[in-house]
Amino acid sequence: MKKILILVIAIVLCFFHKTYSQEIQLSALTIPKELRENANAVIRDFSMEVTIESVNKMKVKRKKVITFLNRIGHRQYFNAQIGYSPDIKVNKLSAKIYNAMGEEVKKFSKGKFIDVSAVSDGSLYDDTRIKYIEYTPTAYPYTLVFESEYTTSTTGFIPRWIPIRNYFLGVERSSYRIINQTSNKIRIKEKQFKDFNISKTSLENGFIYELKKAKPIKYEQKSIAFTEFTPELIVAINTFSLKGVMGSATDWKSFGLWRYNYLKNGKDEVSDEIKNRALKLVKGVEDPIEKAKIIYKYVQDKTRYISVQEGVGGWKPIAANRVDAVGYGDCKGLTNYTKALLDVVGVKSHYSVIWAGGLPKDVEEDFFSMQGNHVILNIPIEGKEDVWLECTSQIAPFGFLGDFTDDRNVLVITPEGGIIKRTPSYYDEKNLQKTNATISLLANGDIEAKVTRLKEGIQYDDIYPIESMSKDDLDKYFKTRVWDYNNNLEIQSIELKNDKEAVRFTDVSEVKIEGYASVNENEYIFRLNAFNMFNSVPKRYRNRKLPLKIYRGFKDVDTYEIKLPKDFSATLLPQNIDVSSKFGSYKMSLERKDEKTLIYKKELILKHGEYPKEEYKTYRKFMRKIARYENMKIALTKSKT
Repeated sequence: MKKILILVIAIVLCFFHKTYSQEIQLSALTIPKELRENANAVIRDFSMEVTIESVNKMKVKRKKVITFLNRIGHRQYFNAQIGYSPDIKVNKLSAKIYNAMGEEVKKFSKGKFIDVSAVSDGSLYDDTRIKYIEYTPTAYPYTLVFESEYTTSTTGFIPRWIPIRNYFLGVERSSYRIINQTSNKIRIKEKQFKDFNISKTSLENGFIYELKKAKPIKYEQKSIAFTEFTPELIVAINTFSLKGVMGSATDWKSFGLWRYNYLKNGKDEVSDEIKNRALKLVKGVEDPIEKAKIIYKYVQDKTRYISVQEGVGGWKPIAANRVDAVGYGDCKGLTNYTKALLDVVGVKSHYSVIWAGGLPKDVEEDFFSMQGNHVILNIPIEGKEDVWLECTSQIAPFGFLGDFTDDRNVLVITPEGGIIKRTPSYYDEKNLQKTNATISLLANGDIEAKVTRLKEGIQYDDIYPIESMSKDDLDKYFKTRVWDYNNNLEIQSIELKNDKEAVRFTDVSEVKIEGYASVNENEYIFRLNAFNMFNSVPKRYRNRKLPLKIYRGFKDVDTYEIKLPKDFSATLLPQNIDVSSKFGSYKMSLERKDEKTLIYKKELILKHGEYPKEEYKTYRKFMRKIARYENMKIALTKSKT
């Protein structure tokens, strides 16, 4: 009896110790200090296990334990959801909330998750649904434990491992395990591993990656993209299934050939009526570029963008005949439709897959797999640069991509297979703005001006959508986005001209600014640069960690004719300014045209490029100089009578 009692006590103590240990691990108090510093949240443990059971069956288990230290962390990183579709079955799903001491305060079983359609405002149909929970914390810190398991017949997309997701996020531990129960070889690509504590363990039928103790990364201005310096593991297999469609490849060429045959499959066929319509549009036109322009304009006028994500719709376009009939489609459908019409009129073009977004991201040239989130059209021209078309836009100029898809590798899908090409880049002087103004300085300190601005390249890309704005919205745009540094500015008229052929945008404004100058009995003081100030000084960092990167660059050229107010004259003009560095150059001059007129000129060039972190300080000094010159004021003196 005594032995039995001792055994029971031992079991209870063991159970208590185990439970107590788990609570300690979930307690925010146990987070190492170096992981809390500069963190809004800390991933305590993240584990993913991927099991490839067959070519068309994959099981994925995930467990995420994350402690939210403040409201910002909750807003940025709280994510307890899973998507599913006819192709994805959710087997297990749960979530628990723990307070700062590691005590459970709320529990969500699978049945308590909210279940909604994944259809967005821009989608016609999407057969994906989402299960998620909502939680409003009453105190910080708190911890979420989220677990899920799903099975899918799609092995064309094996989940990637991205252990560090964002800035100001600490990571205690993150692991990725893949088990391959097939004879299909697993291919992997490790990116940016060297600066992190990552280990790899090989298994008989797979491997395990583990990252430990990654300190939070502080955001720094003008740095390289987060994905360019944080770890990522890409995984793929050569024989796979995509929504029930089998695929096999050994390189980009064969992968592109599979996608060509899989995507084509009658989807680019059009009726005789559509063919005759297209041929009629280009009748008498021989030049392939001119034909392409006509077809592109026709598609822009006839169709609009709506996302379609049913079944394999995430990767396969709806039929060209269908797009023609309904007048809408997503990037895949509209690109395929445009390609089909170009085929009819004898212009070769290729469906092309790309990673779209503001900062360039490449399709991995040395690692083939299902990649990309957008589709554009490639038109190869013998002896000339390729033409690229964004088929989802109703307003984009022919052959202009802008910063959504410029300067990155793209998979071009041809009848002969896949080819990696690069989209055009918009660097430095290609991104031009010219500002010309006639400015009248009034005796009371007000100014009246006529301002003409011409924009090209990415500067064009930033502004041409305003063409569709209402008068009130235009007024607000110029006051709050263009000339927000000028108080009491009144826009009296605006004229817009969008030259799509030359890809140039011009706006002409007549404006008045009350109280622009400071006036007293003897002096009239005003800022020289009224209409194109570049006075942004980058933040100072005592211990910069990340490289400096200037994306794209630009060139601004300003010329102002300044008419002096009655009874005042310019007796002393500033010296010409000429500042050059590896980052660009700045020139400014003020000359006397006649006794009552000054000519102000400025040229600013900022060059694209990546530089070591040690050069950020020099860059900041260069930008501070520019800001000082951009704020330069001069004083006019009262004329003697």
